[in-house]
Amino acid sequence: MEHPESTDPAAPEQQVELLKQRLAEAQKLTALGELVSTTTHEFNNVLMTIINYAKLGLRHRDAATRDKAFEKILAAGNRAAKITNTVLGLARNRAAGQEPTDLTRLIEDTLLLLEREMNKYRIRVEKQFRPIPEALVNGNQVQQVLLNLLINARQAMPGGGRLLIKLSHDPEGDMIDLVVRDFGAGIPADKLPRIFDAFYTTKAGPDTSGKGGTGLGLSTCRDIIESHRGRIRVDSTVGKGTAFTLKLPPARPSGTPAALGAPVAHQLGMADSPTVPG
Repeated sequence: MEHPESTDPAAPEQQVELLKQRLAEAQKLTALGELVSTTTHEFNNVLMTIINYAKLGLRHRDAATRDKAFEKILAAGNRAAKITNTVLGLARNRAAGQEPTDLTRLIEDTLLLLEREMNKYRIRVEKQFRPIPEALVNGNQVQQVLLNLLINARQAMPGGGRLLIKLSHDPEGDMIDLVVRDFGAGIPADKLPRIFDAFYTTKAGPDTSGKGGTGLGLSTCRDIIESHRGRIRVDSTVGKGTAFTLKLPPARPSGTPAALGAPVAHQLGMADSPTVPG
């Protein structure tokens, strides 16, 4: 007996939602594959440091040399542990729940994963972190967004350049602002309105690192940020670069005083923030 075709109007929407979830998981696996390739080289550097200082400690009997060797081995081991924990955090199948999250630490952990890639392509990272409350987010998902934006920024500057990351709190709107700003080629005005469309990409194909765009990245980023009751904005000028601003809700209720410390500025280049377009 033949079954009649389903007339449930919700069925197509459910199928689309299922496909979107599967595409998001596929993109996550692709990002993890790229990170594994990047961090494998970093692990080799860490292992060589450990091996060389272990040999130094074995060759020399004086306490000063051995103490130095142990300190270097301990530092390298701690670095390897941080890399491992960050990659495992991305790989875990975490729940979709949101919790108070330290965005400063999240950014630092993400940059640790991309440090070798940024150095290889001569990208100078500048960090300007002002005091902010914890954000009410799913750290795993926001880290995926951040990885996507940072890799895009690196690709926008194939000859090297500056990459600015800013964190601040907007008291008027009671939102946390996270800005990722590159100083690359910029996005033409006619393409800018479509960059968050699914499957749309401004990239012609893989770059020299083998990484290219599927057009899914920024669409997924927008979906993730909006699911956090946040917003994502882009400002771009051809020849001057592109700035993505993420606006995320704080964990504390609106109007509650936050325990904020002094501003923190990490400089690997110019001290002052450049003007962000828009």
